Amino acid sequence: MADHTARVRWEISDGEDFRANRYSRAHNWSFDGGLSVPGSAAPGYLPAELIDESAVDPEEALLASAASCHMLYFLAYAAKAGFTIASYEDNPEGKVEKNDAGDPWVSAIVMRPNAVFTGDKLPSGEEIEQLHHRAHKSCIIANSLTSAMTIEPIIES
Repeated sequence: MADHTARVRWEISDGEDFRANRYSRAHNWSFDGGLSVPGSAAPGYLPAELIDESAVDPEEALLASAASCHMLYFLAYAAKAGFTIASYEDNPEGKVEKNDAGDPWVSAIVMRPNAVFTGDKLPSGEEIEQLHHRAHKSCIIANSLTSAMTIEPIIES
């Protein structure tokens, strides 16, 4: 269907000692449209001086990718159903645990999307649930992960 690429680049800085494990984990992600995003290891795994807390870490990127993919399908299906959405927000959470082999992984992702509908045609709570179910089934990222994913939409009346 489509191929995608990205570039991840890191290099040692003056004064750092790679073999002693005393080097910055700050790096850069570059994408085809020209955008560059600072990346780093997640806080809590390494001493603060070896990471850039203002950068995106891989775990955050995974959550954002899953939520973004879900949102894009949800918006498309809502528009196709004749609904109008004024805004959409999600604050996904991921749980990192160790698997049976003792390796860390994101075992669960919980999304709590909140779509604000406007206009004459407003969906019922059941229709919103159906749109989220359809979006989840279509989401490329969700279909690529083995993590448990839960969608808990915020439905306001």
